[in-house]
Parts: sequence; structure tokens; C-alpha cells
Amino acid sequence: MSRVVVVTGAASGNGQAIAHRFLDHGDRVAAVDLSAEGLAARSQDDWAAHGDRVLCLPGDVASEADMERIIDRVVEHFGRIDVLVNNAGIAGNPEATVLHATPIGEFDRVIAVNVRGVFLGCRNAIPVMLEQGGGVIVNIASVAGLVAFPGRAAYTASKGAVIQLTRSIAADYAHAGIRCNALCPGMIETPMTQWRLDNPDLRRQVLDRIPQNEIGIANDVASVVLFLAGTDARYFNGAALVMDGGYTAI
Repeated sequence: MSRVVVVTGAASGNGQAIAHRFLDHGDRVAAVDLSAEGLAARSQDDWAAHGDRVLCLPGDVASEADMERIIDRVVEHFGRIDVLVNNAGIAGNPEATVLHATPIGEFDRVIAVNVRGVFLGCRNAIPVMLEQGGGVIVNIASVAGLVAFPGRAAYTASKGAVIQLTRSIAADYAHAGIRCNALCPGMIETPMTQWRLDNPDLRRQVLDRIPQNEIGIANDVASVVLFLAGTDARYFNGAALVMDGGYTAI
């Protein structure tokens, strides 16, 4: 049966690949992104062939009003929510480095998108899932939630919080048929990481720390999200799954 899948940060990078993968699988997708222009562009290219199975919803995941409106609109349009993928996230601007040098405003911005955004997505979607008898939540965290990224205090703190929030949701709602897992990618080639990977020296530094000696791509992330959302992953709940080419193994 065609599922209804909400994907945040869907206009580019991992979110775009995740939305595309579910559409190719025959599901219906509510694509959420801060960029209305980005969603419009995806509707005209990547998602054009999927017609009314795509619902584009511009909005800010850190806004309580926006997320209430978005989830209400999804239910009004599709009638249910089977899967929520909290993918939207930011690393912070160049000033978001070591803790004492990170401006308070920038720390708050990273936490707002990466943690509050996940909280609001879940807070609004879980009542829908409870009413319909279950659902699946996949939160995109990072290996930075398990091992600290040097010079990225705000980002590291935010992704650690996402993992713990995921575990809390599993503990509180598993009995109601809701599964919630966190996916923890390592370095993935996306618009957010392109500045680093386009620099040959920085790219080599990244590769030197990955035993598999390659950078992940957005389709790698999409494949695992599709698995976690499916029945083959029925006994995964509260997990933090690492996909990093061996980065955290050494």
C-alpha cells in the first residue's frame, strides 16, 4: 500500500534523495523545506513525473506555527502520516567553531533547526500516528552525535541531542506501534559539505580518516532511510545506526 511520507529539508542534498527514493518506491511524499524556490525547482525536474503524489510545503522546521500548519495540511491532503523523516539540519556558519568562540546566537540557531526542528516534527506527527495505530520516524543525526567533530561544538551537541530524543521517543511510544530510529551518517557529499570536499587538501584530510577511503553520497542515506521505514526493519527501535565507511571504527 502507498505510504504517506513527510520529508523535511527535501529540496536538496540528502532530503532530495530521500524524497525521490520514496516516490520511486510508489509512496506519496510531503516535501518540506525552508526554500519555496528549491521545492518549486524539484517539482519541475526530479519529481515532475510523480504528479499528485508530491505535496510541496514551504516552511521553517524551527517554527511551531509552521510545523503545525504543515502537519495539518499533510493530513488534510493525504489523510494520514505513515513515515516522518526529520532530515532538515544545518552545520552553522563559519563562526560556529570551538565552544568559547561560537556566538550565542549561532549556537541557538543550530539547536533551533537541528533539535527543536526534530522535536516539533515529532510533536505534531506523533498524535496522528497514535490515532491511526502506528508509524515510523527516522531522524537524521550524524556520527558527530557519537564522536565529537573538532571545532563544531554546536553541531556536535545538536546531533547528540537528536540521538537521545530518538531513544526517548522509542521508549515512550513503542507500545503504541511507533518506531523511531536515528541514522548517523559520516561524511556525505551534499551542498552542505561541498565547500570542504571541493578543496583538494581538505578532501584528502577527510579521506585519510575514513578506512573505506571514499565519501558517501546522498543515495546511500536514502537507501538506509527506505530500509528503516519498511517492515524489514520492524525490530529496529531507538537505534542509532552508523554509516560512515569505518570513520568511527578507528
